[in-house]
Amino acid sequence: MYKFDSQSEFYRYPQGGIKSNEIITFKILVKRNICTPELLIEKRNDYDRAFYNKVKMHWISREKNYDIYQVMFSIKEYGHYYYSFIFDVEKSKDYELLIYDEHYSTPNWAKGGIIYHIFVDRFFRYQIIKKKGAIIRNWGETPNYLPDKKGEVLNNDFFGGNLDGITEKLPYIAKLGVSIIYLSPIFEAYSNHKYDTGNYLKIDPMFGTENSLKKLIQEAEKYGIHVILDGVFSHTGDDSIYFNKYGRYDSIGAYESKDSPYYDWYTFNNWNDDYVSWWGIKTLPEVNESNGSYVDFITGKNGVIQHWQKVGVMGWRLDVADELPDEFIIALRNSIKNNNDSLIIGEVWEDASNKYSYNKLKEYFCGKQLDSVTNYPIRDGIIEYVKNKDCTLLYQTMNKIMETYPPDTVNCLMNIIGTHDTERILTILGSDTITTTKEEMAESILSDEELIHGIKMLKIASLLQFTLPGIPCIYYGDEAGMEGWKDPFNRRCYPWGNENKEILNHYIYLANLRKNNDLFKDEKYKCLIHDKGVFVFERFDDNKKLIIAVNLSSKEITLKLREDMTEYKNNIKNNIFIIEKEGSLILRSLSHPERKRRIPGKR
Repeated sequence: MYKFDSQSEFYRYPQGGIKSNEIITFKILVKRNICTPELLIEKRNDYDRAFYNKVKMHWISREKNYDIYQVMFSIKEYGHYYYSFIFDVEKSKDYELLIYDEHYSTPNWAKGGIIYHIFVDRFFRYQIIKKKGAIIRNWGETPNYLPDKKGEVLNNDFFGGNLDGITEKLPYIAKLGVSIIYLSPIFEAYSNHKYDTGNYLKIDPMFGTENSLKKLIQEAEKYGIHVILDGVFSHTGDDSIYFNKYGRYDSIGAYESKDSPYYDWYTFNNWNDDYVSWWGIKTLPEVNESNGSYVDFITGKNGVIQHWQKVGVMGWRLDVADELPDEFIIALRNSIKNNNDSLIIGEVWEDASNKYSYNKLKEYFCGKQLDSVTNYPIRDGIIEYVKNKDCTLLYQTMNKIMETYPPDTVNCLMNIIGTHDTERILTILGSDTITTTKEEMAESILSDEELIHGIKMLKIASLLQFTLPGIPCIYYGDEAGMEGWKDPFNRRCYPWGNENKEILNHYIYLANLRKNNDLFKDEKYKCLIHDKGVFVFERFDDNKKLIIAVNLSSKEITLKLREDMTEYKNNIKNNIFIIEKEGSLILRSLSHPERKRRIPGKR
């Protein structure tokens, strides 16, 4: 009866999220002489939808057996919408539409760059800083994973990585083309991961001092690198100045007294050991982010955000953004954007354009909250393609992003293939089997066969990560060939002096590719071929095009390139093609070889 493709610029222009008051053009093809369609717009809310407008479309031309109708329309109020088409008594399916505030923008300085994610304790230690009660392990040993007598893993083993160590390694980081260093939490805390904040206004003594951070920021600036921090605002540590469960601080903590200035930050069911904690983890008492005192402490004029941005911090990755109320994220954004154009990245694991969490339809990209998110969907799509030779999920994921995310958001997406919360990418791509126990994980390394295969697959995965729209984020050590299953084995020490040079050189190659192409600053992207094992796409602007082509199928594919493409480069590496040359190209297959089963722990 009708033809409409919500992901085509012919039918809906422009694509992506739409600015409030921006003109949107809709076209639809309807079988000849049936009826004149109407466009129905409905606004979504937390639980249902509300009528917004209904507009009659206008006939503009014919195509074979179809009439073409068009309507131009704008929406004032930012938010989430559905649109559909009505044909007399029949109605089309619903399509999503994200409208964002017309004043929304994201930092231009971040676009086209590369992020380097550092787990501070495990990156590099420059002069060991001792802390009372902390034992420094030998660099490179296996992190502690066994529970204590109470059945708890305390995360209290340290390897001594610190801020001065990162400063010392800035030349190496710069060689990777990095423009943003993202640090795991650095504030004082009991654990090695520091997500159990003890004092938001103090650097953990094992990492250094406030001057250590200042020095890192100042030296990084000489390389054109900005520093962003991990903001953990949904919970604190029980061993903190605010909760003070163990009486180690001079303050009167919420756990100690109802007269504590911090008591209302937390929720106690019955005084005092029965309190709400993050995911039931008693060492992480949950904070009430709607409490005025807490909000002011974090976002106020002299609050935590302002304190560290005055030191030179240029952005924040907001831990568990799903669990932060909209009003709190808005307050965070206002504070973060107060003095400079800092970058705000939310930890979101799903499609962030229409995320429904804690009985709320999230408004991350409506213009008042986030600049970017941790792009886990693209990680899932890349891994599915590379491991199973099927690009369907990657193709669908990219289409959804390009259809619904604001263009400025797309340019700032944190494109990840590994983080401190996931298995190491080389392990995922190389392993024939999945280990199930922590004892197996502690001993597991890739066999020679698996390593060769894993490297080949990692080159493809990282190529996609670096060339699809957004900002690639290297999890420290992925570029050196680090292996490891889930936490804590994905948080081992960086292998200084034992890097896999083949992988490292590949990452340097990718860094130079991004550095030499302004196309990666813009979101313009078009998929040319998506056929199971074959995935081909282009990045382009008005003057130049760049084609990325990967073939994981069992066939040879001939690409016939358009004549209007200007010659620039024809670079062929490991059956990954980066092409800007007219003519045709044979894309040979890169199918998975038959491999021997690995012996766990043997190479």
